[in-house]
Amino acid sequence: MLCACSGEQFKFDEPPPESPESLATRDFSASGISSRNGTVDWDSKLDDAQVDEVESTLKEALSLNYEEARALLGRLEYQRGNFDAALQVFQGIDIRTLSSRMSKAISERTRPLKPRSKGDIVPAGVMSLHSVSLLLEAILLKAKSLEELSRIKDAAKECKMMLDVVDSALPNGIPDGISEDCKLLEMFHKALELLPKLWIQAGYLDEAVLAYRRALIKPWNLDSQRLACIQKDLATTLLFGGVEVEVPAQFQVWGSTAPKSNLEEAILLLFVLMSRMLNGQIIWDSEVMSHLTFALTISNNFESVADHIEQVIPGVYTRAERWYLLALCYSAAGQNDTALNLVKKISGCSEANQEPYIPSLLLGAKLCSQDLQQAHEGINFARQVINSAKNQDEHFLVQAHKLLGVCYGNAARVSLSDFERNFCQREALAALNSASVCKEDPEIMFILGLENAIQRNLTPAFNNVMCYSEMSAGSTAKAWKLLALVVSAEQRFKDAEAIVDLALDETGQIDQMEHLRLKAVLQISQQQPKQAIETYRILLALIQAQKESATNDVVTSQRRLEVEAWLDLAGLYTDLESWRDAEICINRAKAIQFFCPRNWHATAKARYKEALVAFTVSLSIEPDYIPSIVSTAKVLMKMSNDVAPIARSFLMNALRLEPTNHEAWFNLGMLAKMEGSVHQAADFFQAAHELKLSAPVQNFI
Repeated sequence: MLCACSGEQFKFDEPPPESPESLATRDFSASGISSRNGTVDWDSKLDDAQVDEVESTLKEALSLNYEEARALLGRLEYQRGNFDAALQVFQGIDIRTLSSRMSKAISERTRPLKPRSKGDIVPAGVMSLHSVSLLLEAILLKAKSLEELSRIKDAAKECKMMLDVVDSALPNGIPDGISEDCKLLEMFHKALELLPKLWIQAGYLDEAVLAYRRALIKPWNLDSQRLACIQKDLATTLLFGGVEVEVPAQFQVWGSTAPKSNLEEAILLLFVLMSRMLNGQIIWDSEVMSHLTFALTISNNFESVADHIEQVIPGVYTRAERWYLLALCYSAAGQNDTALNLVKKISGCSEANQEPYIPSLLLGAKLCSQDLQQAHEGINFARQVINSAKNQDEHFLVQAHKLLGVCYGNAARVSLSDFERNFCQREALAALNSASVCKEDPEIMFILGLENAIQRNLTPAFNNVMCYSEMSAGSTAKAWKLLALVVSAEQRFKDAEAIVDLALDETGQIDQMEHLRLKAVLQISQQQPKQAIETYRILLALIQAQKESATNDVVTSQRRLEVEAWLDLAGLYTDLESWRDAEICINRAKAIQFFCPRNWHATAKARYKEALVAFTVSLSIEPDYIPSIVSTAKVLMKMSNDVAPIARSFLMNALRLEPTNHEAWFNLGMLAKMEGSVHQAADFFQAAHELKLSAPVQNFI
């Protein structure tokens, strides 16, 4: 019965073609002996289900040709785990020769059902769908056998051959006439899923992407969940594969609206999956949301991430988690006020009975640490984390102490009284020192060094910055700058300039520009105007050269730096009494940024009334611009003794904003001397002298 054939028969007196793969005749010998080592009776190895399956297949086929017999035998060997033997059996089937007949059979047998004329009768000799399904299964099992034997590339080629057979027969996809439980359809769908995975295992990511696209470009009658899996796998391959694979012309079905990059294609696929999940067409998959979040994040579409989080059905996230994720999105998009409002909802009275959500409290503290006016709110957030995470999570505690220190430092800078300022400064150092026990976060040491520098604790600040450099395996641009400023505050200008020279060799172009400006300021402090002018010339030339190729963020930074450079030069020329050059520099700065308080501060001349107008304009732009506050007081002091109380109020306001401003203390001393308070004036002059000895050439922040 096994040698009888349907379609193409072998004569009983002629044995099948001799080949090394003659297992087909050997395994189906009359004695029923397997070709495996020794002689083992099949009944002892095959379970009832396998035997029933073979019997069912034989009854359905009625008769088998040589290739079909090998397909059945190969299936049995594969099911028994004899992948090498199965492969030898499958290799006896010449699929390349049969592929055209298989394609023709699929095409003829799957035509839409309709009344046929005599000319539409299926031609004689066309293979049945059952025979085609059996051979397609043989190809698929051969590919899986090769995969099991670690011959991945060969397995992929076999799987691709199978898809080519069906694709050539059905160029427009699977017609509706084929039942979903058709064996041919089942084999084809398995091959569609297997091929890209084989290419990935073999290391051919571009081929894998093409295989995924091939599975999605036509209606292959895949069920919703299986189609979703293929879409998700393609999206993850495009996102994380590291290979940019162009969309071939035959796949560009959207024309000019087709995705322009792998990232766009991945986002489009993930959008489709999210829409189907939200509509209940497929089950919820949290990985899809994670991949979409990553894709939109690297493309800076944070608002889109927030929109999708808001659309997620209730129950997937808790209220606290949803608000936290939304806050992260809006924070990343630069909408810190919106993000902070969401965080406040998490810690509001509506959630009083819930367990504190520590990540959101940390986010709230971080957002508040970036705004001086929210410093006290940030202190409350950080305190809640410390109280909630005690004896639970050391990482949360360390981060909470770090943010607590930053918020206390900010609170000290906006304090209205000396008592409050001193208290906040002590608390800031205490919190940062508590956080510094963690050696895994070098940023803590930098922040501690910055806070010590602001409080003029120069030696600890220097040590903290050096420790930060060691922990971070090399100094960053901000570390080089802070180190140079700390050294300059110790009046070691030459050493500070040497540090800046080292930084110029270690940092990128944007940071190099910042360091060039700092170098010029240090040269001015060393009474080297010619060298400083040359440094500014190099800086301005670099800014001009970078303007065309810079991004928006870089352009903004460069514009600020260019204005500062022109105004530095204006101040230098003013000190040299080169009034015309100073005026040119000021006009250049105004052409770039007209509404800048420092521009109008630099505009002031020797005539007091005109200077007072310029300082007033400066303060109208930025009321807390300290140089203009001090300069206004100086002008008022020179105009008349009657306005001395007004001048004093200006100077006291300047010291409220910056207690370490030595110019404000000096002018307070001059004012006290004018009023005859000699002892008070001496105290003010002493404070000004000591503060000037520890003043950096630029502000620390």
